Amino acid sequence: MKQISFFLFFFFIFYNCSFADINKDFENWKINFKKIAIKNNISEKTFDLVMSNTKFLSDVIKYDRYQPEFYEDTKTYISKRTSSKKVSLGKKFYEKNSKLINTVENKFKIEKELLLSLMGIETNFGTYVGKMDILSSLATLSFDKRRSDFFTNELLILLKLIENNQIDYKSLYGSWAGAFGYFQFMPSTMKNYAIDHDENGYIDLKNNNDAYASASNYLNQIGWKSDNPCFYRIDLSEDIPSKYLNISAKKLHDKKKLEYFRKYIKDNHKIDTKFNKYKVAIITPDKDIIPDAETLNPAYIVFNNYEIILKWNRSLRFALAVCTLKDKFKNEL
Repeated sequence: MKQISFFLFFFFIFYNCSFADINKDFENWKINFKKIAIKNNISEKTFDLVMSNTKFLSDVIKYDRYQPEFYEDTKTYISKRTSSKKVSLGKKFYEKNSKLINTVENKFKIEKELLLSLMGIETNFGTYVGKMDILSSLATLSFDKRRSDFFTNELLILLKLIENNQIDYKSLYGSWAGAFGYFQFMPSTMKNYAIDHDENGYIDLKNNNDAYASASNYLNQIGWKSDNPCFYRIDLSEDIPSKYLNISAKKLHDKKKLEYFRKYIKDNHKIDTKFNKYKVAIITPDKDIIPDAETLNPAYIVFNNYEIILKWNRSLRFALAVCTLKDKFKNEL
């Protein structure tokens, strides 16, 4: 018992010393980052106002290292996010907001089912937008070495939006990765695609008007085509060359016209021949992640619309879940 107490005592001392060192390093990082921000046309007044209380959030580092997209098998991941309960909640949300949703659909040519799917998966129709202090989250991830360049750029963009009075810094609570609002926009997405749809002089992504229009504008601008498919679940033959199998969402490789791949798809009759000239890719999302996963199962043939969703969130499973839920809504609305 004494040995255990002795060990715990020294563990406690070591942990607290390490945490103190990290906080000290983080405060030094803020001093240096302030110089970078000022060089990027962020005023000292704005920086001091919004960054003075930012803290190193150790939980953010934990979340960054462990994400369900990288550990759940595809079936589990999709089923959790496309349940009958999710569909029911989406129908109720649509009934309450049908005028806005239909108006936005007509204006931007983005199906309401897709918007409902994205909102449902991202924030459960606005009921959970995240409680993290986004400024501290982005600062923590910028301070961390793993993806520092990306998050430093996002933080600078967010500071610029605050500087220009486009975003109220007091409202910036969201996901651990710095995403904000009903559709979880990163700062760069806010900057490039967010819209003041209700024309009140302020972009509020926790307001249905601005959030729906902004999400629709984003999807429209990056190339979503409402009359094109997203994916088909397929049964692959054993003789398909491995080079055609995509296991990472970073960039889909070895794309070919659908007609070329048909010889490797046992159930290719399920896919309409009108898509034969479309360039597609094959993904096998479990192989690189799930221990002892089958090489060819599950497998999907994916179209350009699927890659559009990857631009929203670069996860093979996320894109599959979004398109699956979208199709479920299409049968219900």
